Amino acid sequence: MIKLIAFDLDNVLIDGEVIDEMAKLTGVEEEISKITSQAMEGKIDFGTALKQRVSLLKGAPVEDINKVMLEIPLMEGAKDSVKELKKRGYKIATITGSFDCIAQRMKDELDLDYVYSNTLQEEDGVLTGEVTGPLIDGSKKEILQELMKLEKLSAEECAAVGDGANDVSMLEEAGLGIAFNAKPVLKEIADVIVEKKDLKELLEIFDEGSEKASKKAEEEPKESFPELLSKKKDLEKTLKELTTKRDKLNDEAKVFRQERDELNSQIRGNLDNALKYRDERDQINQEVKKYKKLRDEAHQAYKKMEWTSGRREAVQIEDEIKRLEKTIETRVLDIRKENELVKKVTDLRKKLQGMQEDEESRSEALKHKEVSEGHHAKVVELSDQAQETHEKMLEYFRNIDEIRNQADAAHQKFIETRENANKVHDEVKATFGKIRKANKGMDRVKAKERSAEDEIVRKKNSEEKEKAEEIYRKFLEGKKVSTEELLLLQKHNIV
Repeated sequence: MIKLIAFDLDNVLIDGEVIDEMAKLTGVEEEISKITSQAMEGKIDFGTALKQRVSLLKGAPVEDINKVMLEIPLMEGAKDSVKELKKRGYKIATITGSFDCIAQRMKDELDLDYVYSNTLQEEDGVLTGEVTGPLIDGSKKEILQELMKLEKLSAEECAAVGDGANDVSMLEEAGLGIAFNAKPVLKEIADVIVEKKDLKELLEIFDEGSEKASKKAEEEPKESFPELLSKKKDLEKTLKELTTKRDKLNDEAKVFRQERDELNSQIRGNLDNALKYRDERDQINQEVKKYKKLRDEAHQAYKKMEWTSGRREAVQIEDEIKRLEKTIETRVLDIRKENELVKKVTDLRKKLQGMQEDEESRSEALKHKEVSEGHHAKVVELSDQAQETHEKMLEYFRNIDEIRNQADAAHQKFIETRENANKVHDEVKATFGKIRKANKGMDRVKAKERSAEDEIVRKKNSEEKEKAEEIYRKFLEGKKVSTEELLLLQKHNIV
């Protein structure tokens, strides 16, 4: 039957993390919160983490610290639950790595029977950054064992309630371990898990009418010690197989992840090359644009010079000749009108033949033409280069598409393998729980056997003592005592 319940303090009896609240006074919330989170998840040794965090509080005014302690709220249902549990006859303790400045407040407000906590060192009204106490290097298991010894209780008569990695040893030691709004590392080893942040949820677990907690903690194992030992060995064999399977899957997942990462690295390399050629193409196209502009400007200059060199008038005469010849060919004219037109055409041809171009303007026009043709040749050359560079860019993009498909396939295999590994890991955790249950069963069987043996020894000693007292009475009456009887008297300190 449960007689004592040991609570953690932070995030269990109170709704908050004490040291995180203190951190706000010195502006180191982020640093301390990060260390706290790692400690609660079991990534950092609690004692080391506590010293690191407290050192960051150096210089904080004690008066301000005490004010903060008064502002931290109790966990939902804390006062009513503890009051009811004490009414039902349970002894209540808090075993916390937190500090006496808050633990003492909890003792007073909740009327706790026992408080175990650490102490912040101070000097001249400010914190020194040092901490002392039983939970710096010691464990909550050791404190609970001391409390059990003090109250003359067995582990099966104790329950423990916690939320983080530093509560693991306490929950493992207690006959009933309860994970309250806890981290995964604690849920894995807990007998009972409470998700709702309301301590009144515990009242059903410790219901005095149904005695759920007592039955949970004191449940007699149905198997004998050899049967439990055999079951444990089978479970350990299963655990080894599952662990090997899980590790193999994790190794496979690692290979797929490496393959995926290598392919993604190749994608990045191909992308870098594709972008390099894209930039090169764009630069060439800028050159193409520049030479097109130069070519068009030279061509316009050429056309302009060509007109100014007499070409314009010659073109007009040629057009007029064509028009007149078409009129003669297509229309019916009287002989006089037709002769006039023929004469006019003849005169225009003579004029066209007699026209002389401006040689200087013509020469300059040809220079512009040559420049235009040169720029055009450059445009063609650069356009070919741009197209070639564009093709190289497209080739790398095609490579990217192909590699991405491979990377996606590798990633999918990685996800599937990791999920399978996680499923097997869940089986590993479940098997660990069964082994722990078997160990507890074996401990209860041993405890029962020791109790029976102790009763036999006690009964034997009682009988021997009665016999020794009878021998001593006869000795006082003058009867002789044998060596065996004398040894019996000495054993029980009668002579």
